[in-house]
Amino acid sequence: MRETMLIIDDDTAVLASCQRIFTEEGFEVTTTTNPLNGLQLAASKRYSVILCDWQMPELDGLNVVAQLESDAPDSAVVMISGYPSVERATEAMKRGAMDYLPKPFTPEEISATVRKAINAKLNQEKKTMGMFEKMLEKFPTQSMDDKGPKIIAETVAQTFGVAKATSPWLSLFVLGMMAGAYIGFGGLFSTTVTFDMNPSLGIGLKKLVSGAAFSLGLMLVVIAGAELFTGNNLMVSSVITGRVTWGKVVAKWGIVYTANFIGSIIVALLFYFSGLWKTGGNGLATASVKIAYSKVNLDFSEALIRAIGCNWMVCLAVWMALAARQTVSKILAIFFPIMGFVAIGFEHCIANMYFIPVGIFLTKWAGILPEGVDVNTISWGAFLFKNLIPVTIGNTIGGVVFVGLGYWGAYLRTSK
Repeated sequence: MRETMLIIDDDTAVLASCQRIFTEEGFEVTTTTNPLNGLQLAASKRYSVILCDWQMPELDGLNVVAQLESDAPDSAVVMISGYPSVERATEAMKRGAMDYLPKPFTPEEISATVRKAINAKLNQEKKTMGMFEKMLEKFPTQSMDDKGPKIIAETVAQTFGVAKATSPWLSLFVLGMMAGAYIGFGGLFSTTVTFDMNPSLGIGLKKLVSGAAFSLGLMLVVIAGAELFTGNNLMVSSVITGRVTWGKVVAKWGIVYTANFIGSIIVALLFYFSGLWKTGGNGLATASVKIAYSKVNLDFSEALIRAIGCNWMVCLAVWMALAARQTVSKILAIFFPIMGFVAIGFEHCIANMYFIPVGIFLTKWAGILPEGVDVNTISWGAFLFKNLIPVTIGNTIGGVVFVGLGYWGAYLRTSK
């Protein structure tokens, strides 16, 4: 590829002489006597080297050189002048020139100066690139590719579980309250957008919308950062690989579970005292009570099995979110499994810490008595024994056995 040169000089004799010299040396030479035109040419095309006169009628050469520093940073600039002085040469170099040559000059002198300037510019660029590469070594860029299943399994066992098991209990407690609240927000959002859906649309579509809305809760937990008991069931991988003990894991589960309950109750109380349950002529309250009623009237075995399926999918959502490197990818990874478990009808213990207390508050404090609902069955005792205990057991089995131990057996067992 031919080297290119731009010459800016109001002396036509100099232009003709330099054009002849460098054309013979293989340069593609462009000339102009107008410094303003020269700046336009330099900005529109990359030149290997630019020769610029010191004194020109339209614009001072030093100002031209200073402008070239920003408009043509890749070009080697050589200042030429019929009024040579050390001060002028120093000033030209300060303004961005690579070299300075007084007039008159011989073909050999101008040729040597140009070659020297081009080499100096190349060395400067190499030095800059070397500094940049060293900086990249200190701050390596992360690949945008999502992580594969084996890498996720190793991350969960070596980093995810260990970090949570060794976190200060107060941090876990605060983050646990946040997670309970976030899941409560997801439950409230889900009920709000579906309570008055037209029955003609079908129960399947209603469940689909409900699940899509509820996914907000886990998105907030994973992306905003919080500690959720059901997701933390994945810590079992760290126990099985010997990185933490069962004692630490169970203790941290207990802290997070308690904090999740408190956060869920806070959102339930906010919903009650906000009066939002009056929406749609108490329609939202009626729907909330019916949800609570259906949950406390499940058989123990039904609640247990539904809970296993639930946390199998919740932990898969967390698992896939760990694989994603971008926020939008994490959102999509969470959305479909969570929408799926809600639409199917599975049971989540932390979500029920919001749904059932809301039903209790509305029946006991607001006197909401939907037709066909035995509100006497909606009590704290029923919440604990007919829902929370079997659902918690089932959620633990779903997360620990079907996801945590499942992927440990697939990817980590042989390298224990």
